[in-house]
Amino acid sequence: MRFLLPLLAFLALAVVLGLGMGRDPRALPSALVNQPAPAIGLPLLHAPQQRLDTAQLRGQVWLLNVWASWCEPCRAELPALKVLATRDAVPLYGLNYKDRDAAARKLLAQVGNPYVASAVDTDGRVGMDFGVHGVPETFVIDAAGHVRLRHTGPVTAEVWRDKLMPAIRNVR
Repeated sequence: MRFLLPLLAFLALAVVLGLGMGRDPRALPSALVNQPAPAIGLPLLHAPQQRLDTAQLRGQVWLLNVWASWCEPCRAELPALKVLATRDAVPLYGLNYKDRDAAARKLLAQVGNPYVASAVDTDGRVGMDFGVHGVPETFVIDAAGHVRLRHTGPVTAEVWRDKLMPAIRNVR
């Protein structure tokens, strides 16, 4: 019995650690998946008198990409997003997170603007509603306005092909 208890404890610990090894450490669970996307209603970066109204996007599948000019991975993903979203005819909207408007507009002018429109989330409240942990993050929103997928980190051609497009095809 003296040796059995430590052996059982070791085996239990080994099982727990073994289960953890099969998980993606970059995957962040999202309580929003399969839930209605939060309303945005923020002014647009290039037209501050207008607002991004997610209710008007109902009936189509679209992506929301949370980005900022101070974020190097965001800067790196913008050219790929422009090519991929255009090629696959996926409406891509931006949420400019905790950024300065002038810096955000300057970045998009330099590297290209992949967004149909980008809302300005200066204080980060809408980002918090979406559960944003950091930028960039991308959400697939279905035609009913529900979040179907959350991707954290930059979008690359591989992420687009292997993760985002399968989710988009699934809900189209």
